[in-house]
Amino acid sequence: MVSNKKDNVLAVLSLSGVNDGLNTVIPMNNGLYRDFRPNLGIAEEQIIPLKDPKTGKDTGFGFHPSMAPMIRFWEEGKMAIFLGIGYPNPSYSHFRSMDIWHTCEPDKIGNEGWLGQALKELDPNAENVLTGVNFGRGLPRALAKEGVPVASVGDLETYGLLTGIQGEDQRTEALDVFGRMYSPTIGTGYALDYIRRTGTDALKGADILATAPGMYSSDVEYSATAVGQYMKNIAQTHLAGFGTRVLYTTSPYNGFDTHASQAQAHSGLWTDVSANVETFVDDLRGHDAMDNVTLLMFSEFGRRVGDNGSGTDHGAASVAFAIGEHVKGGFYGDYPSLDQDKLIEGGNLEHSMDFREVYSTILEDWLHIDPVPIAGNFTKVNFL
Repeated sequence: MVSNKKDNVLAVLSLSGVNDGLNTVIPMNNGLYRDFRPNLGIAEEQIIPLKDPKTGKDTGFGFHPSMAPMIRFWEEGKMAIFLGIGYPNPSYSHFRSMDIWHTCEPDKIGNEGWLGQALKELDPNAENVLTGVNFGRGLPRALAKEGVPVASVGDLETYGLLTGIQGEDQRTEALDVFGRMYSPTIGTGYALDYIRRTGTDALKGADILATAPGMYSSDVEYSATAVGQYMKNIAQTHLAGFGTRVLYTTSPYNGFDTHASQAQAHSGLWTDVSANVETFVDDLRGHDAMDNVTLLMFSEFGRRVGDNGSGTDHGAASVAFAIGEHVKGGFYGDYPSLDQDKLIEGGNLEHSMDFREVYSTILEDWLHIDPVPIAGNFTKVNFL
């Protein structure tokens, strides 16, 4: 099961609840920013300026002050920032928009995740039950595809599936019972077949994954938060050499949904994420294991340009990030206009980059998979 080949690995951190892109990568020189954000605009002296890594010149943009730990990846030229990322005719529903990002299907309900399809291409015969691993409760639709086993781990330190049931026959019987419980919701034949097949594979994966913490040692310390522990779990699994190609996690459910008290909440959220992303990169670099990893961070849409007093409501375009040793650092896409006549649907940023452009680049240039059957025919961003 242990792989000595350093295949490229994708790590994903989904920022659940919709990160406010406008207060994440801030247009420092745009007066309209403060007009729209009288209550939530970040004070100019607190913004961390983003200087061009090559020339040292001001870019006119800056980070939220809580993102200080990540600034060095920008300065190293190892961070790509995707401006105005989104998709046409945006949905403002968390669930629908997440489905769109997960399946690349904005015009219909998709059943197969973009990474589930990628995993099928990477391991067509499902020879490695740990080619894809999710950290968190449930299984993101991005990883779902029939016949593709994905282990979903709540806590790697105590991970196991049906651990109180001994024997393969008894575990299989338990999976059948579980499948029948859910069959009224997702269908009988498919539900039972899917749960039996993927559940049995997950049982195998559980036994292997349980060995990862024991093989891990590090000089860095992650925070005790969910994000911190999941990023640690990703590092542990990657360092264990199981041949995992996709490592996925999601921040606590709807944590970034800052309709109220955004100033305090958004600051705390980025303090947590930034510190643990920095620790994650330092951890892998300390083990000489970052060279084949790219980390993608995104949210399902953005937030409205104007604040609502103490928070912001659901919007359209936002920002996303990629960090890695092979990432060509810089801005990609155009920052959406804040001019009133350029805002869509009453006060939202219009997207200037389709998220499927980023996916296409990851699929083709990082995972070496034909992106068209998965993401559609989109121009690549060429950040890798």
